Amino acid sequence: QVQLVESGGGLVQPGGSLRLSCVASGGTFSGKAVAWFRQAPGTPGSEREFVAAIAATDDNTYYSIPLKGRFTISRNSAENTVYLQMNSLQPEDTAVYYCAAETRGSYRVHYNWNYWGQGAQVTVSS
Repeated sequence: QVQLVESGGGLVQPGGSLRLSCVASGGTFSGKAVAWFRQAPGTPGSEREFVAAIAATDDNTYYSIPLKGRFTISRNSAENTVYLQMNSLQPEDTAVYYCAAETRGSYRVHYNWNYWGQGAQVTVSS
């Protein structure tokens, strides 16, 4: 059973940057697609917004169109870690950011993903 642990969240001023990390334990990211989703305050139920994904084998990357250019997903296989670099952060980026691994279908649909971390809070405020 793969367990995912996110870290690197926190409070940052508008225009600042953060890098989130997602480490897998009890398994590896090898051969698995990995994604980041987020859930903004007040979002109902389990709805989560797709942020970015990295493919299982060729490491192709996919982004939410509005976020592309500010956010970058990457993988370090040796460290069994996936990163999300976030630049030019704005208050509307405030959310809990979740790492997910192994999808059964479209990357952009949160309920297709099998494994989830507990989430990392990112707050963008002056």
